[in-house]
Amino acid sequence: MEGIEYQLEPVSATRVSSEDIDKTFRSSCIDLISGALGGKVLGFSDEWFAEASNLLTPTAPIRQPGKMVYTGAWYDGWETRRHNPTPFDWVVIRLGVASGTVEGVEIDTAFFSGNHAPAISVEGCFNSDDEQVLSWKGEKGNWEPILGIQECGASHRFGWKLDNPTSKRYTHVRLNMYPDGGIARFRLFGHAVPVFPDDKEAIFDLAAAQNGGVAVSCSDQHFGTKDNLILPGRGKDMGDGWETARSRTKGHVDWAIIRLGAPALIQSFIVDTAFFRGNFPQSTKLEAIEWKDEGEPGADAQGWTEVLEPSKCGPDQEHAFDCTIKDRPFTHVKLTIIPDGGVKRLRVLAKRSA
Repeated sequence: MEGIEYQLEPVSATRVSSEDIDKTFRSSCIDLISGALGGKVLGFSDEWFAEASNLLTPTAPIRQPGKMVYTGAWYDGWETRRHNPTPFDWVVIRLGVASGTVEGVEIDTAFFSGNHAPAISVEGCFNSDDEQVLSWKGEKGNWEPILGIQECGASHRFGWKLDNPTSKRYTHVRLNMYPDGGIARFRLFGHAVPVFPDDKEAIFDLAAAQNGGVAVSCSDQHFGTKDNLILPGRGKDMGDGWETARSRTKGHVDWAIIRLGAPALIQSFIVDTAFFRGNFPQSTKLEAIEWKDEGEPGADAQGWTEVLEPSKCGPDQEHAFDCTIKDRPFTHVKLTIIPDGGVKRLRVLAKRSA
């Protein structure tokens, strides 16, 4: 690492073991650069062997042994040419939210062995001009260090938790790979810093990840993760929703808890079962809580209040429901599906509580 020409100021960070990455970040943070959230690759130094946009794919990397393309073996990730004459290869990414603060980083080199990235670093900036950010290319520009130079290895998930999460907001990040090679996935864990309407009476989706919502826990996510519930749009297929395993126990229910982007006066809900045609829930109910204690409320916490009684669901459609309590502030909602099944999105349409 001492021989690298492009050095960054050190940033204090603690290594997170691969088996602990999800539980460290997924209950309190979102992936700020996820392609599903709207993260976008704006530019790169090279992507000869595999496209940089693969870095932002929300699902885990896959392998297709023996599959060859024009440039060589096919890889699900970002891979550059050998013998890079510059200190590092780079990719510039615009966050999928208006801006965000950062708590941690994941680099996954799955299936890259012998062609993996030896080391990486991550820099960030706050800038409304994409073209200006891109004009810096591999130069210093106005980039600031988020994560200093860290060693990587072959076919492994690497995680780092910042000892001091950033208080500064970022709109763009640059991933630097020393000197070249391949990376399957890049995750930037943190918190969205949304731009709320000036109108205090405005009603908008306060569960949305782009507005600061976080899916903090769930009973089960066998086929599709809880984090998909708060993504924008209606998705592309059944795979980008929340889906639980089939239950076999009488009285079984599944649930997911969402922390809202701000204390809210909830007006209505939309429960979307898009693409879930033979595996939608029979019915759904919603509860809400104003949580003032440390951490996040559990499913059995005292104070959950029913704001939607169990209501019938159908396949592949948006279900609009009125909130039965509109004059009390709530910080979290709990979606319960009866008995199990799949939901694509949950929208919590609300005003911000004063």
